[in-house]
Amino acid sequence: MSKKSILRASVLIGAIGVTGLLGTGVASAHVTANSYGNQPQQGGSGTIVLRVPNEEADAGTVKVEVDFKPEYGINSVRYRPVPGWTAEVTKTHLPTPVRDGKNLEITDPVTKIVWTAQPGGGLAKGTQQFQEFEITASNLPANVDTLELPAIQTYDNDKVVNWNQSSTPGGAEPENPAPTIRLAAASTAGAAHDSSAHDASTPAAAEGGEPGPATDDTARWLGGAGLLVGALGVGFGAGALVRGRKAAK
Repeated sequence: MSKKSILRASVLIGAIGVTGLLGTGVASAHVTANSYGNQPQQGGSGTIVLRVPNEEADAGTVKVEVDFKPEYGINSVRYRPVPGWTAEVTKTHLPTPVRDGKNLEITDPVTKIVWTAQPGGGLAKGTQQFQEFEITASNLPANVDTLELPAIQTYDNDKVVNWNQSSTPGGAEPENPAPTIRLAAASTAGAAHDSSAHDASTPAAAEGGEPGPATDDTARWLGGAGLLVGALGVGFGAGALVRGRKAAK
């Protein structure tokens, strides 16, 4: 193999690895719903963390709204206070009751939670920051595998972004996908597991830190694997080039 061929192959493999790592960042650049520790279960209570990245270089995020479908029958949502933000949970009275995950009739399910930045607060402008908003919801529906939680993100320049597009199984990701969280099957013991507490060994990622939610694991592993393959390729190419030079001498 010629020296040029070796170098070309090494650069190509390295580029593939770096592209995989960069692709991880692109894929996560939207509002997402995640879970720490135990996955929320059907019919039980569960902790959900909404991760909101700032995507405007010249504007900051000052309001985040997350909607809950009335048919989910979620009767309670609690939130963890976030410094610099206020939160308000809204319930809506339904003319016809729906049933929650424990088959109880609910006439006033939670339909919305809104976080509003206090004066001087919010998510600062720039595309390198994100904020996490943690909630605990109950009772989660027992008849769906995935919760879809449309979100609305408002910037201080009055720009509004709707994250409300449904994803199609096996299809390409929409431009503005709605945050989703997968629900685990109800406990075989008959009582749904309450995943409302963080795993002490998995603290929440600080603003600007590395992603922590379980749903980001696959992306991080793929990115890391791509970088490793690239590094191996570069090392292989360099070694082969040195051996080629020694053989020529």
